[in-house]
Amino acid sequence: MNRYNFALLISVISVSFASIFILSCKAPPLTIAFYRLLFTSLLLLPLVILRGDAREHLRKMSTSAILQIFGVGIVLAAHFAFWISSLYRTSVASSVILVTSHPIMVAPISHYVFREKLNGMQVMGIMLSLLGVIILVSGNYGLNDATLEGNILALLGGIMAGIYILSGRRIRKSIDVIPYAFLVYSVAAIALFFIALFLKSPLMASQRDYGIIMLMALVSGIFGHTLYNWVLKYVPAYLVSVSFLGEPIASSFLAFIIPWINQVPSLYTIFGGCLTMAGIYMTARYITVYKGE
Repeated sequence: MNRYNFALLISVISVSFASIFILSCKAPPLTIAFYRLLFTSLLLLPLVILRGDAREHLRKMSTSAILQIFGVGIVLAAHFAFWISSLYRTSVASSVILVTSHPIMVAPISHYVFREKLNGMQVMGIMLSLLGVIILVSGNYGLNDATLEGNILALLGGIMAGIYILSGRRIRKSIDVIPYAFLVYSVAAIALFFIALFLKSPLMASQRDYGIIMLMALVSGIFGHTLYNWVLKYVPAYLVSVSFLGEPIASSFLAFIIPWINQVPSLYTIFGGCLTMAGIYMTARYITVYKGE
């Protein structure tokens, strides 16, 4: 295994722990989302300050690029707000499967917006994934009053993730991953701060929760998503997309074996999830993605 594939493996494992960190906190979802992005930004700040190329990228950014990054940050804030909220209403397995279904949303948008061609395999993958999502969402309804709401929130989180990926593609052609990630995470944190204020969600947490969220920012933020963006420069994009199908499996397994979570996926989740992930594989395996996204 070369260092790039090893980095990809570390990235997948790291993001798989995010849902476990979240459910280990007692703070409200918006509070967790805000501090997760704030702490990730603060962890990246020394790299931005110390690296001359990162500072140069920031100095040379156009007004148009800044506005685009602002929009991407807002979308990322919505993604985390929806997804983290979903984890308190549905199972980890359902939530993570639905939120990682973004390749089936990215493909048709890429086709109509960026004029990227869809082949027959991708169309079949999208249809199969949609069938799996319908089974997962509708089948789990009735397990408790909040399950359907949680599944819908996770699906909205997946849609936001798809928009985030598409929106960032062109920007990443002209800016390095460190300043890009720092700016996007910072904008998202600021957006979540004002959303939390508007919705009167408490912005203070316990010392224990601060510690867990900082660990999540380091593990899932830096070694997860930021490392994922770096790996895309050296590993085929389809391989990165497909490899992240390991996240729902790893997250579900962790949620099952960790005593204070102990979630057993329903048959609907397993069957619908398998169809969804098979469809995502068919879609992502053949999708053309800009390297460096």
